[in-house]
Amino acid sequence: MELSLLLVFWYGVLHAFGPDHLTAIADFSIGKDKKKTFAITSLFAVGHGVSLFIFAKVLESVSLSEEFLAYGDVISATVIIAMGVYLLFMVFSQRIQLRKHMHEGKEHIHIWFGKSHAHEGDVVAKSSSLTLGLLMGAGGVRGMLITLGVVQGAQVDFMMVGAFTLGVMLIFGLFGMVMLYINQNFLGNLTNVRRAFTAAGVISLAVGTNILVG
Repeated sequence: MELSLLLVFWYGVLHAFGPDHLTAIADFSIGKDKKKTFAITSLFAVGHGVSLFIFAKVLESVSLSEEFLAYGDVISATVIIAMGVYLLFMVFSQRIQLRKHMHEGKEHIHIWFGKSHAHEGDVVAKSSSLTLGLLMGAGGVRGMLITLGVVQGAQVDFMMVGAFTLGVMLIFGLFGMVMLYINQNFLGNLTNVRRAFTAAGVISLAVGTNILVG
């Protein structure tokens, strides 16, 4: 059992390095503070683990073709492309806003989408990251089952999913810290913020398209 958990944890670490996952984290983490970045990366990892658990349990009792399983990658690619289109639309329609203010002697920067400042956007970002993790979990099912196949008699259970989620969360958390550093040191004005979102949108389109045609 310990070997199974270790293998699944390591698979979660490797799985998290997928360009589609890191792109998704970057898209949601741009302009967020430390607390929000941690919440977004954690929710994405949890959603990813729950989705993979559900799909893997179904596949334990239902035999599906390799072609059908490949649709998981199509879902991931479609979501990433949609995010890229959305971010670019926000940039070119000038719906990305920035405001600075002082609080307890420290400068705070707020970045949001839309014409007016609304904190509801923070809730949307967190729920969207959880939903995105659920949708993209389908893309990792094949790899999880292959990993479990290395250990004779291994079955998908909550311990397995927990180990996988921890592996994913470790990498997402570290990448989230990279994004936090970028947010704090390079996104101090609206021009740089729009450039960052433009870059994220273009990268999302490139990554998603590459998955579809690959």
